[in-house]
Amino acid sequence: MKSVPLNAFPRSLGRRAGAKKLRSEGRIPAVIYGGKAEPQSVEINSREIGDLIMHSVSENLLVDLAIKDDAKPKRLALVQEVQHHPLSGHVLHVDFHEVSPTEKVTIMVPVETIGEPAGVKNSGGVLEHVLFKLKVRALPKDLPEQVVVDVSALEINKTIHIGEIKAPEGVEILGDKQIPVVSVAMPRAEEVVAPVEGAAAAGDVEMIKEKKEGEEGAAAPAAKGAAKPAAAAAGDKKAAAPAADKKK
Repeated sequence: MKSVPLNAFPRSLGRRAGAKKLRSEGRIPAVIYGGKAEPQSVEINSREIGDLIMHSVSENLLVDLAIKDDAKPKRLALVQEVQHHPLSGHVLHVDFHEVSPTEKVTIMVPVETIGEPAGVKNSGGVLEHVLFKLKVRALPKDLPEQVVVDVSALEINKTIHIGEIKAPEGVEILGDKQIPVVSVAMPRAEEVVAPVEGAAAAGDVEMIKEKKEGEEGAAAPAAKGAAKPAAAAAGDKKAAAPAADKKK
């Protein structure tokens, strides 16, 4: 990975209010740590860091950080983390990790695929990207911005694992060699749920059971009501009997 120059300045304002004012002036708060020096708060030009990120394949940047009035004229550092605004995407803060050009470092790099898999082209399969980043170790100058995987020969139901990826010269890919990175799978057919036989009839029966008293078709309350006139008639007959006895 080729280092790119980047200017920085000692941070004059601190805390949240200071960071807000800094951004309004076109500068971004940042911090550099690592090496033998204590962590140092700095500020960088927002347009300068934005252009570097925009023209880079990933946010893995190796910079020659020139801090104004610093004891070291330049400090080699990796961009460790970039914080973005959740809506605008603008850079809010940057963490730099100072490294030595003669010591290996470990970073996460994105995985990029090239080519059209044979299993997709000839068999209608689907390319599945299982692992999006790989952990690599190398000297700063040998660090890749990304790991490129050629998937042209990948047949259906076949997988490329970490152990099958050829690392760039001077780079070691870390991790379990059996972990899948990309694969070609059979297309998933859409499932059609067939209606269950007799489901509609069961539903009709349930609707009848839920009918309330007084609704059309509610036979049970009607039967109770029909019994009342019969009882009343029986009572009339009993009342008529004593009247007949008096006449006698």
